[in-house]
Amino acid sequence: MPVSPPRAWAEIDLSAMRHNLEVAREAGGSAIMAVVKAGAYGHGLEEVARFLAGCGIEFFGVANVGEARRIAEAGVDTRIYLLGPTWEGEREEIVARGWTPCLSNVEEAAHFDALATAAGKRLRVHLAVDTGMGRGGFVAAELPGVTDKLASFPGLEIEGVGSHLPSADEDEEFTRGQIASFREVIDLLGGTERFRYIHLLNSAGLLGYERGSCNLVRPGLMLYGISPLPAMQGRLKNVMTLKSRVTLVRTLPAGHGVSYGRQFITTRPTRVATIGIGYGDGYPRHVSGHGPEIFLRGRRFPILGRVTMDQLMADVTDAPDVGAGDEVEMFGANIPVAEVAAKAGTIPWEILTGITPRVVRCHCGTP
Repeated sequence: MPVSPPRAWAEIDLSAMRHNLEVAREAGGSAIMAVVKAGAYGHGLEEVARFLAGCGIEFFGVANVGEARRIAEAGVDTRIYLLGPTWEGEREEIVARGWTPCLSNVEEAAHFDALATAAGKRLRVHLAVDTGMGRGGFVAAELPGVTDKLASFPGLEIEGVGSHLPSADEDEEFTRGQIASFREVIDLLGGTERFRYIHLLNSAGLLGYERGSCNLVRPGLMLYGISPLPAMQGRLKNVMTLKSRVTLVRTLPAGHGVSYGRQFITTRPTRVATIGIGYGDGYPRHVSGHGPEIFLRGRRFPILGRVTMDQLMADVTDAPDVGAGDEVEMFGANIPVAEVAAKAGTIPWEILTGITPRVVRCHCGTP
């Protein structure tokens, strides 16, 4: 049977991702943990993991065991690091597969030790230190009383220590204080020689701050071509371009409503292009009424009325050459995803990870 081309798709430029990885290496000068949680920020977990594994990185950072399992089952043998706390139902699989968890308390460590010892293994783990995020990890004041206990577990090899920057893109003063606090924690724990891996810097940390004592960095958003620090955007290349097609073009008379709620009423005869993408594909409904645009035939056109689940409409009155089947850029090189996010009242992370499964991912570029 014939197979129709996709109505909405995302082009993923792997050569641009390679460029962004090299920017991270230049900024950090150290080992790389590529953060690929949430489907590699919507870019396709397995495909991105296979690509980055060939780029010589040390770890993949994931949010949960389901993501870790998908990478492992994709035939990728790069080490996998679980970025947050785990609960007891997940730990047996973590030990069996040799994934690397971070530890937030002694009880978690004791359970991992018992499982690893029973399996005849020594599990490599990292200490998570809470220097201000408030999401997990040991608070610094707890550490003097627990380090000896942690060191006594025969089934664990404490090879690393890490923390997280919650405000590196918003609060420079706090972040610099947090980096200093983390350095003090490292000294408290025995110094940099105590650990094989020391990590703190996310994308904003890498682009805006000194590496300090860290020898492992965790780029996430910047790998996908978006800088959390706008001044650094020029150093990165766009990776995802979200596209759709014009499905219909017709002229509506003056006084005609467009889309649900009739929030937009034509004031003149208006040539309207219907485009086959909507919030069901992850293009945010909340841009409606805030001046969103599409890019078509080399120029921008305004979206009219509300974004609907499967379609949206744009004013192409001044472009008589626009027709059904034309490709439309929703965001990418010509309309930055950060612009779309701002008009939706959100952040680029949410836009990228919100692109739904019915949008076909097309990976291209030099592998």
